[in-house]
Amino acid sequence: MKETQEELRQRIGHTAYQVTQNSATEHAFTGKYDDFFEEGIYVDIVSGEVLFSSLDKFQSGCGWPAFSKPIENRMVTNHQDHSHGMHRIEVRSRQADSHLGHVFNDGPVDAGGLRYCINSAALDFIPYDQMAKRGYGDYLSLFD
Repeated sequence: MKETQEELRQRIGHTAYQVTQNSATEHAFTGKYDDFFEEGIYVDIVSGEVLFSSLDKFQSGCGWPAFSKPIENRMVTNHQDHSHGMHRIEVRSRQADSHLGHVFNDGPVDAGGLRYCINSAALDFIPYDQMAKRGYGDYLSLFD
């Protein structure tokens, strides 16, 4: 049975719900993964779908977790965003269609030049040593 919106809100919390379902943005420098650099993967807090690896995370100083790329490009979708009088590229998860953040072309040149600026509230972190136990064992080879 599909989860209701209220059940989802209760499961993931108010902020995560607002970010993922209503395209809100958490305040800069407040997210738990902004200055967080443990080894593991980041998944969509709504669906658990795999999104980013700690291997591609970098300190951008923007106030949100920054990644140079998703684990696989097919894991996210990009959409034109003209809100707030700006032109940006919104990033959403493929399966759950959760709003994650935006992608910019000012990332590290040696890593492809992109900066995926992602809301911590949209993510759940799976530490390397828990990946197999939590069903993400297929991604352990990323860290070999």
